[in-house]
Amino acid sequence: MNNDLELPEPATEFSTEPSGPPTSDAVREILRGVRDPELGASIVDLGMLKGVSISAEGDVLVKIALTTAGCPLRGQIQSDVIGKVHGLAGVRGVEVEYGELSQEERSTLMQRARLEAQQRAPDTQVRATTRVIAVASGKGGVGKSSVTVNLAVALAMPGRRVGVLDADIWGFSVPRLLGVAGRLRASKDRDGKGLIEPIDVPVGPGDGLVRVVSMGLLLDDEDTALMWRGLILAKALEQFLTDVDWGELDYLLIDMPPGTGDIQMALSRLLPQAELLVVTTPATNAQKVAARVADMARRSYTKVLGIVENMSEYVAPDGSRHAIFGSGGGTRLSGLTGAPLIGRIPIEPQVAAAGDDGRPILLAAPESAAALEFGRLADDIATNLLPPVEMAGCTARMMAAVEALSQPQG
Repeated sequence: MNNDLELPEPATEFSTEPSGPPTSDAVREILRGVRDPELGASIVDLGMLKGVSISAEGDVLVKIALTTAGCPLRGQIQSDVIGKVHGLAGVRGVEVEYGELSQEERSTLMQRARLEAQQRAPDTQVRATTRVIAVASGKGGVGKSSVTVNLAVALAMPGRRVGVLDADIWGFSVPRLLGVAGRLRASKDRDGKGLIEPIDVPVGPGDGLVRVVSMGLLLDDEDTALMWRGLILAKALEQFLTDVDWGELDYLLIDMPPGTGDIQMALSRLLPQAELLVVTTPATNAQKVAARVADMARRSYTKVLGIVENMSEYVAPDGSRHAIFGSGGGTRLSGLTGAPLIGRIPIEPQVAAAGDDGRPILLAAPESAAALEFGRLADDIATNLLPPVEMAGCTARMMAAVEALSQPQG
């Protein structure tokens, strides 16, 4: 055994002291997570990012060149750019300045798009139009999986299509929380490649749908222990992203294992557009550990979408509220990380009972305080924080040309 290996220094806690503005390289790196919704590639790789300037006070100017000056998707791109850059520490404000690609640059972009269309095997089966939210926590027992499932149902209720990937390979619990049984099956796409079909759970009065994939749906016995090392776990996550036919999704929620490890690092590589939702409780210990998760996200150039404080207070049958686990954990974590506190989920007896019965609280007790808060949180995400991509088509004709080019000739 080699005893001279140098181990990386552990992540440090966040400081409330300002750390100065980010570097241009840091801004460029996080902007790799902004993708042209129709071309499905990073605006950095496509050559659309033309410059980054940063003032000493932390004001960031990002220069973007569009395919056409009147691109209908400019608002979508601007929103994504501002959201990503604001996720970096030390940023005070973000401004986006637009230009237009030259004919030569458009030709180069076209060649890149054609190459991707010809290869056609995407890095993952998750489409560029899918909003990806990784739900994480610093430690187990904070209700991360319950938050994932109930938020997925709340997002799907108005008629959206939402995927749930149970990436907690060791401690999978999503199938039980959603009342999903059975085994995942394989099908073939148009190229004859075998893909895994998620199990679909209809939600709401309309076309709402939750599509579920979990290791628990591949095992004959859910009590079977998986004794896998970290690299195998990361490979399992990669297969769930590359070998599952996710189809058209508005959102993909990923229930992450607690802590900071191989799966977390693999996610930032496989889905750079993902944003992190950190779940904590009012307890100081949980909040301190969760800060390390947010720290790792930023070191991996993953934006922290927000903080959710679960079990914020107990709601008694008479409607009275009691802070049985203390108070202020979510607020303290928000202050340490700079990420907004976007939800406070109360404790209610119905939540545990509904989870045991395989019925999320929004379906079992839609008028409960927890269900109403999940509904409000989902509405805030879909309306303000990370709205679904609206395909308006500034590059639609270009994509049609790319598709034509990718067809066999002769």
